Amino acid sequence: MPVKTADKLLESGRGQMDEMSFQHYMLGLFAVANNISAIPLFLSLCEGLSEKEQRKLGLTATLTALITMATAMITGAAILNFFEISINAFRIAGGLLLLMTGLSMMKSDSQDSSEVNNKLFSEKISVAVIPIGIPLTTGAGTISTVILFADKLSTYSIIIKLSAAILCMTVIIYLFFRYSTGIVKYLGHTGLNVVTKVFGLITLALGIQFILSGLSAAFPVLMR
Repeated sequence: MPVKTADKLLESGRGQMDEMSFQHYMLGLFAVANNISAIPLFLSLCEGLSEKEQRKLGLTATLTALITMATAMITGAAILNFFEISINAFRIAGGLLLLMTGLSMMKSDSQDSSEVNNKLFSEKISVAVIPIGIPLTTGAGTISTVILFADKLSTYSIIIKLSAAILCMTVIIYLFFRYSTGIVKYLGHTGLNVVTKVFGLITLALGIQFILSGLSAAFPVLMR
């Protein structure tokens, strides 16, 4: 009886160790789902529009990001199972994708957005969905990150924390769009590029961590 009790406590302790904190989810999402790289294009899209239309564009892009993250969280594991892809294989592939995303962020400059200046408002709505909502705000790296985070949705605590992180990230995305003009004035062109590169570095580190986790689970002997 004492042995069984000890085993239960050990399993419980392992579960608590595997469960990540809300801050971990939040930082991971903030690194890959921030819309800083989309702000120059969004501002160009807003030229000549009323404040109400600008808010509508920001809300459209934000809802696109929310739907993308929520869909990845809810159906991501089912999609992997349907295609018979192991989570370790996806973790390694997602890590490689995050590496490329991070490198792209570190090399990127402000988007050349002159082509959207003369579009009608109805056409600009579609631009707010693609490419501003997807992939500039929530791209393949974000989808991979959410699916990997959602792999351990085994308790209500994890579900609540990941859902809360997605909702908080959605609010942050909207606020960035809402106050994008002030942000650009405060940071300037150089500051905007520096912030993008910092988050690119975080994305790189997150990708490497996913790769190491996948390799250690798939090849435990090699990772000793």
